[in-house]
Amino acid sequence: MVSSNLQTLSPWQNFRQRLQNSPPLKTEESILLRILVQTLVIIGIIATDVAAQTQMSLWAIPLSIAGGIWSWYHRQKRNITMKFILAIGMLATLVYFLANLNLNDTRLSLAELLIQLQVLHSFDLPRRKDLGYSMVIGLILLGIAGTLSQTFIFAPGLLGFLMIAIPTLILDYRSRLGLEKIDNYLTPKSSVSSTSRINPFNKYSPLSWQRLSIFIGLSLLLGLVIFALIPRFPGYQFKTFPMSGTAELANQVFDQENQDVVNPGYIREGNPDSQGEARIGINPSEGGGTVDNTFYYGFNTTMNQNLRGSMKPELVMRVRSQAPGFWRVLAFDHYTGKGWEISRNENLFKLNRSIWQYRYYVGLPPIYTRTKEIIQSYSLVSTLPNVIPSLSYPQYVYFPAKEIAIDPEGSLRSPGLLTEGLTYTIISQVPYRDRTLLGTAKENYPPEMSKYYLQIPPEIADKVRAEAERLLAQSPNPLTSVYEKVLYLTQAIKQNYQIIEDLPFFKEEEDLVEAFLFRYQGGYGDHFSTVLTVMLRSLGIPARLAVGFAPGQFNPFTGYYLVHNTDAHAVTEVYLSGFGWFSFDPIPGHELIPPSFEQEQPWSVLKQLWQWVAGWLPSPITGIAMNLWNFLVGGLLTVMSWVWKFVSGSLIGVLVGLITAIAFGFGGWLGWNYLRNWQSERRLGKLPPLEQIYQQMLALLKSKGYPKHPAQTPLEYAQNANQHHPPQMATLIEDISQAYVSWRYGQQPPNLDHQKQQFKTFKKMIDQN
Repeated sequence: MVSSNLQTLSPWQNFRQRLQNSPPLKTEESILLRILVQTLVIIGIIATDVAAQTQMSLWAIPLSIAGGIWSWYHRQKRNITMKFILAIGMLATLVYFLANLNLNDTRLSLAELLIQLQVLHSFDLPRRKDLGYSMVIGLILLGIAGTLSQTFIFAPGLLGFLMIAIPTLILDYRSRLGLEKIDNYLTPKSSVSSTSRINPFNKYSPLSWQRLSIFIGLSLLLGLVIFALIPRFPGYQFKTFPMSGTAELANQVFDQENQDVVNPGYIREGNPDSQGEARIGINPSEGGGTVDNTFYYGFNTTMNQNLRGSMKPELVMRVRSQAPGFWRVLAFDHYTGKGWEISRNENLFKLNRSIWQYRYYVGLPPIYTRTKEIIQSYSLVSTLPNVIPSLSYPQYVYFPAKEIAIDPEGSLRSPGLLTEGLTYTIISQVPYRDRTLLGTAKENYPPEMSKYYLQIPPEIADKVRAEAERLLAQSPNPLTSVYEKVLYLTQAIKQNYQIIEDLPFFKEEEDLVEAFLFRYQGGYGDHFSTVLTVMLRSLGIPARLAVGFAPGQFNPFTGYYLVHNTDAHAVTEVYLSGFGWFSFDPIPGHELIPPSFEQEQPWSVLKQLWQWVAGWLPSPITGIAMNLWNFLVGGLLTVMSWVWKFVSGSLIGVLVGLITAIAFGFGGWLGWNYLRNWQSERRLGKLPPLEQIYQQMLALLKSKGYPKHPAQTPLEYAQNANQHHPPQMATLIEDISQAYVSWRYGQQPPNLDHQKQQFKTFKKMIDQN
């Protein structure tokens, strides 16, 4: 009869009839759980805003709160109209997402999509499952904020999320168990006053501040220990190419009449700065003067090394790289006597990008040695000249400009200044620095190398060559290769000359290298690199001066290298025939060879922690600890070396090794089983009687091939027992599980005698099966 009536109805009426006859949804009635879930979402939105420097919180948080309130008051209704509206809104959100998707860095676009979907989702939260979706969204947003954040400002959001997430998970678990009211899991009424029973945060409650504080503290401690012990690799080990910039830079092109490097620190005489004051004498291109305290004087078409003064430290960029290195900016080929200049500055080669994205392909020079692909992302926090720092050799450049260019020295240039907020990514092919292989480099060079990279003023050539040969003659071993000569000469300059802070200006007719070697026996830091470059040229070895940034300070908490303007300095690049250009740093206090991917420090956090602890300890204790560590590690390595030598030395050693390994394996297996059983008995002995019964039941069921999944609640596991066990045994499992849940979460006093008898009956039945 009912079927015939349904057949006479229209499809829409049929659908409405079935909808009305369907059972109502089981709604989540805990207001506290809803508030905590909403708080998690709010923390995720704020963390994303702070990390990405956006303002989505202004509209997303109020709308999300309004949606949560609306869904609470309409949780018992079907809300069909609202569901259709939300579906249309989600489709519109998807269209907006696809139209504004940034293919170079999808993280922020996906975060915006997720926030928009969460706002719509907040208007339809009747069930606990729906609240679970919101919890996951909050966690995902926090994770995205962690990848976008470049500073410690992410830490408060992470801590706040942890403090809210723990009680949220407790309430969510209670909801899974069917304990709808907080009063159900307080202590027995006989032990608590009537006032405390209605307070969900009394000291006996799982949500009490005392218990939560202990649990949060233990979670933080465990997290910090794991964070300190896990290997920490520089930068990221996956390929993402973040890139963003201003609209002005995106539409800017090179001026055909003037393609020089634009350095705000070089102000022409009488040209006022942003405050309207004429900065006469600041970073002049020629003659004596004072360096600008913000912009490095070497980032220019000409490099005047007759300047004096120092820069004020200022953070200029954060670099996330798969390996540290010298962030190369410019290179100079022509020595002027008091500095350097780029002789072929007008020969810029403009690069074309893909029509689909801002990706430029840079042709690699001939490299006859192995290379490793290194990805770097640069985020500018201060203005830099229109030169693009990168690792040598850049292959792909993701840069938000209409065009970029490369000069004959392999330096990348932008059509406009690199302003604050700019982000770009470079993929470089960095050569391996194999000392043995590079030692085979010959002294036959292409004509272009002799033309541009052996230039030296003739009036100082003989003096400089004689001084270079004198330093090389001090080597205790014969120097038979170009690479070894360069290494030794670099070290000799470090050791034989000193940095002079109050160096006077060079006279008009005075040469920088000559004054450094024979008058002052030293100079400024960058003067050392100039002297090494000219010395190598005097010996017939092609060399040029390169300027850029040292790697900076690696922050293991954020994964970024913090690079300051004071990290800028000059190095010497030497051409090794058949292998390309390699850098050497003769400045005292610097590494002889700039850091590269061979120098990873995966235990940097642990090392910093030890340095901090050692700073508080007396020197004798620190020395004893270091000696003990070296003794243990050295002793272990010695024993392992002896064992390997014995085992691999003869057939008898192999047989003894196999027998020993089998014996150790069998003994380890027996010991592991004994230890596991001992720990299990010891752990059970410390548990309350009813929990002992429940855990023993689970252990017996697990031994029979029916383990309890960690995500299952006790009652869910008991319900599934009907499918795998006889009815009588399933009843016993359900009875013990129900008693355990009532005692553990409802604080109901158990009937231990009855449960012990039930467990004995269960044990007999499972042994018979």
